[in-house]
Amino acid sequence: MKYILSAIIVVFFSSFSLSLSAEKSRYDEPYPTANSKKGLQVEMVEDALALGVKHAALNFNITQLIDPNSDPDNPRWVKDGREYYFNRTYLNKIDSSIKRLSDRGVLVNLIVLAYQSGNAQINKLILHPKAARERPNPLCAFNTVTEDGRRWFVAIMEFIAERWSHPEKKNGRVVGYIIGNEVNSHWWWSNMGRVTMKEFTTDYLRTMRLAHGAVRRQSSWARVYISLDHHWNIRYEAGDEGQTFAGRPFITYFAELAKDGGDFDWHLAFHPYPENLRNPKFWNDQSATKKTDTPRITFKNLRMLTTHMKKSEMLYQKQQRRIILSEQGFDTPKVPDGEKVQAAAYCYAYKLVESIDGIDSFILHRHVDHRNEGGLLLGLRRWDKGNPKKKIYDCFRFADTPEWEAAFEFALPVVGIKKWP
Repeated sequence: MKYILSAIIVVFFSSFSLSLSAEKSRYDEPYPTANSKKGLQVEMVEDALALGVKHAALNFNITQLIDPNSDPDNPRWVKDGREYYFNRTYLNKIDSSIKRLSDRGVLVNLIVLAYQSGNAQINKLILHPKAARERPNPLCAFNTVTEDGRRWFVAIMEFIAERWSHPEKKNGRVVGYIIGNEVNSHWWWSNMGRVTMKEFTTDYLRTMRLAHGAVRRQSSWARVYISLDHHWNIRYEAGDEGQTFAGRPFITYFAELAKDGGDFDWHLAFHPYPENLRNPKFWNDQSATKKTDTPRITFKNLRMLTTHMKKSEMLYQKQQRRIILSEQGFDTPKVPDGEKVQAAAYCYAYKLVESIDGIDSFILHRHVDHRNEGGLLLGLRRWDKGNPKKKIYDCFRFADTPEWEAAFEFALPVVGIKKWP
């Protein structure tokens, strides 16, 4: 019986995918371009603009977005004869950031997330029904399991894709949607309970298809991304095999399963943090090798990622899927020259990324140090009063300008190299 059901699902998704490819998008434009790969997970919009960012990533929590009580003063979306309402206060806040950035030519990506809320009705609609109660973080996988969950998820994605793809750009423009966070370590960042890799992949593929279809009905150019961390041939060591998966077998199986059901143009948002998040000297990473069985992919061996994504089984219509580096940063060691080491790591990483074809952006995490990030100090600015700038700030500012060489020169002896890639 399960084999018959699997066959039915494959046929359904094949037909579904083919119908999507034939369906014309509401808004049809080419994907926009940027003149550098410099990006930031933005917290202070005006500061980001002063820094000259070309790419931005913003967290977007859909449990804050929806209004299941249907307040008539809230914006609504009609789908298949049903009305869906959305929180205008949350929308206005995110609109403001998106518009100020995109009006200045910044390519904005949303990291679409599902945080546990204090509202049981919202949680039931949005959070995966198998999300573990004992999960370490309030982040869950999306509920595309129940009929109501699927309807709401599709309505959300259609609504935001239309809103932020409209040619008038009155609410700003979004060019990409990252679905979940570091899903190969799902127990921490996209929880759906203890599951096998194949079970998780099947569920996540359904969510990705729904997201892609919803976005593509509105926008011909906006991209939809998978999110992976740096664990490539090993899983996150803090979890067991029902909680975390190695990235390489996960994405390879995802690609295989997607083709079986009718392929679509999904892309990859990768996080090549150093092997030890507390040591920014990624050039010394021992678990990042140039072999196919490398345990991790960090900045040290980043070309291993593009090499894998160029394999025939990973292509879409004979073209390489796009890669963005949507979250990674460098700790500031608590030593006298800590800021210098952090800044040097950014300089070296930026030049490495700049030299690699197939990677569209390097979006740094984070803008300002966070008091509750496990003691990590990853920001361009400190969290002290006034958010004073660290040494990395000017390195970031000048990275894609004619002044980059002078700004980066100090880093060469820190890294131990004589010239940049």
